[in-house]
Amino acid sequence: MQQTNLSAYNNYPFHPGGNPLKRIVWFYINAVVFKTSLLPVNSIKVFLLRLFGAKIGNNVTIKPCVNIKYPWFLTIGDETWIGENVWIDNLVMITIGANACLSQGALLLTGSHNYKKSTFDLITGSIILEDGAWIGAQAIVNQGVTVASHAVLTSGSVATKDLAAYAIYQGNPAVKVRERIIN
Repeated sequence: MQQTNLSAYNNYPFHPGGNPLKRIVWFYINAVVFKTSLLPVNSIKVFLLRLFGAKIGNNVTIKPCVNIKYPWFLTIGDETWIGENVWIDNLVMITIGANACLSQGALLLTGSHNYKKSTFDLITGSIILEDGAWIGAQAIVNQGVTVASHAVLTSGSVATKDLAAYAIYQGNPAVKVRERIIN
């Protein structure tokens, strides 16, 4: 029976973007400004994200203790909320539309590993959260998933496949439980 051999791991052709200096500087800015509750000033966070290549809309709210892997792979639309302890693990592009909400502790995970290969190869896929999408507290959106317009992923649920517009999804893996009707 074949076994995993992590000594042969090679994440080629993945490249994290930016140059090594940019990645190191971002690592420390992320730790000091974003992943802490000591600097709750939203305008500084938006400025720094834009400085490092993120496309950030107007009136975006970024709460304390948010972890953002690579801002140059991030687009956020107008009036979007990013809650406490959200982890945006964007090895590749994540696009978040306008009026979207990521509740406390939500995870956006663009990477995983191929468990079928002994070398445990890296697998990446972009994530798209369309306008009005809501990712509930402690919910997870996996690589390659699109959360369509105004879809809801309820607290603690795990999205492994695309979510349809104006639908509410729950569970692990998340399944559609009803339509989202907005009054």
